[in-house]
Amino acid sequence: MRRKHWSLLVAATSLPLSLTTSAGAAVAAPAAPATPSTCVYTPAVPADNFKGIPVFDAKKAAKPYSATLQTSQGSVRFEALTAQAPCTTFSFRFLAEHSFFNRSHCHRLTTQRLWVLQCGDPTGTGSGGPGYSFPDENLTGATYPAGTVAMANSGPNTNGSQFFFVWKDTKLSPAYTPFGKVTAGMDVLQKIAAGGEDGQNGPGDGFPNLPVNIKQVRISAH
Repeated sequence: MRRKHWSLLVAATSLPLSLTTSAGAAVAAPAAPATPSTCVYTPAVPADNFKGIPVFDAKKAAKPYSATLQTSQGSVRFEALTAQAPCTTFSFRFLAEHSFFNRSHCHRLTTQRLWVLQCGDPTGTGSGGPGYSFPDENLTGATYPAGTVAMANSGPNTNGSQFFFVWKDTKLSPAYTPFGKVTAGMDVLQKIAAGGEDGQNGPGDGFPNLPVNIKQVRISAH
């Protein structure tokens, strides 16, 4: 069975840059934000580098943390928005603490119409996932300025492991859960962006010319 690609769409006023959505398709309306009472991780395929399915713990989810991605191009650190996106930040922490992201790479860089670096797929194909999905949250009024860390998805409430860094202010439909803010390493993201991409998905959309291999993701409590 062909896997769905986890992808990003430009705002409806411009051309879509989805790997699976046909040109001109409308962006789906964002789902209602999740709350801790609805934070359920549902088994889903694919299950790549499977580490189990987290069980939401509201007390642990509320604890602030920062995540540092040590990559072959340098380190990027972000502050997790635990209060605004508890389901998402709890999942990211679970995966990081189980070494899910280690030895994976960021598989997609966009340099036209939107400006993001997409990571979190252990297969490196754009179609991998952790074996579960969970609801969208923190979408009301969501914007995507430079430094935003947000979830990639394949439609409403299909979050898994793939996420993206915004390296330049980007206009997107509020359909991608923002769950972090870069606090160090914007220069690393901009260096990667300046290196360009190979255009394999279309003009301005492809694999980064500067390979971004994730060596480790380290979680630090505040």
